[in-house]
Amino acid sequence: MTTPESTHENAHPAAAVVNIAEKLAGFTEQWAPHRIARVNDYEVKIAKIQGEFIWHTHEDTDELFLVVSGTLTIRLRAGDVVLNPGEIYVVPRGVEHCPQADGETAILLFEPAGTTNTGGEVSDRTREAVDA
Repeated sequence: MTTPESTHENAHPAAAVVNIAEKLAGFTEQWAPHRIARVNDYEVKIAKIQGEFIWHTHEDTDELFLVVSGTLTIRLRAGDVVLNPGEIYVVPRGVEHCPQADGETAILLFEPAGTTNTGGEVSDRTREAVDA
């Protein structure tokens, strides 16, 4: 019989349990993506955000946003999308968008490895993901 504990112990050696809240507590900088896991050629990233980002597109990939805490507004030319904790939204590739959060908000992103947070735009907010 397999118990949750034995399944966990027998997990792949590269697998690790990641506590999102603990990882978020490990940094304070806003708009700086922190990599917490890899899934094939994709990265799972977290970030703390507040205020307005820049308008940008990701021409070659969709971008998944999941709100961990706070409220995220994803501004789109066609209208805003408002996300609360536990909600996700996928911005389709090539769609111009501008994330914004009135109060500090924690988000999780899922996108191909090497995706720059500002897409094809370069600004003072452009950051490469770092390991959390």
